[in-house]
Amino acid sequence: MTAALEHQVHEEEPHLSEAAGGGPQDAVVLDGVTKRYATGTLALDGIDLRVARGEFVCFVGASGCGKSTLLNIISNLDQATSGSVSVVGHPALMFQEHALMPWLSALDNVALPMRLAGVPKGKRLERAQALLASVHLGDIADKRPHELSGGMRQRVALARTLATEAPVLLMDEPFGALDAMTRDLLHDELESVWRARGLTVLFVTHNVREAVRLADRVILLSSRPGRVVQEYRIDVPRPRRLEDPAVGQATAQITAALRKEVARHGD
Repeated sequence: MTAALEHQVHEEEPHLSEAAGGGPQDAVVLDGVTKRYATGTLALDGIDLRVARGEFVCFVGASGCGKSTLLNIISNLDQATSGSVSVVGHPALMFQEHALMPWLSALDNVALPMRLAGVPKGKRLERAQALLASVHLGDIADKRPHELSGGMRQRVALARTLATEAPVLLMDEPFGALDAMTRDLLHDELESVWRARGLTVLFVTHNVREAVRLADRVILLSSRPGRVVQEYRIDVPRPRRLEDPAVGQATAQITAALRKEVARHGD
């Protein structure tokens, strides 16, 4: 690792949690989280991790390493076999598929979580319009999903996720199906919303460069069973671009570690 890069990416020992629940600055605390399926397959093995409030953390690793399983456990869609999870508030989960209701307009899709929460119609529609504007879609409120591009649908899905007002946002490869240019634009949108709202974001991706572009910290998980192999603090100044040399250097460092992990698993 070059001297210049040492000031931009810091390898850290995996965080060992204290008692689950954490301190006042923790948004997510995982303590010994293990997941074994009924078939006997061990998906996650003893995950210990702290995520600070307002932190943007990306998870990378080989396919099948348990990244999505980990998000499902944090969101309470799945249960750990052992260990404990502490999360501030009720996290919101956003998937690669936008999952918009095709018969609803963009505005009504965004308003749906508030409708389910019993927010009065006038208030929820006003709030939904503001959320669409925050992702630069204020002029497509009446459009149905089939009338929108893939990137626009993902922006609507992001606005709908924000409508839950969850302090913790869990994102499972939300931009994986998009073209490179659209994905880059959505990186800007997400970073803007994250900073403006002080959200805590846990973001799963197969794209190491995307992780470096977005994250305060990148977590490398081992091949199944998933364990925290290494953590990388990304100190590249914001705003970052995918083509920035420092982003490329950090990407190369983490990719090399990922390749070693994949090769180790293959052997």
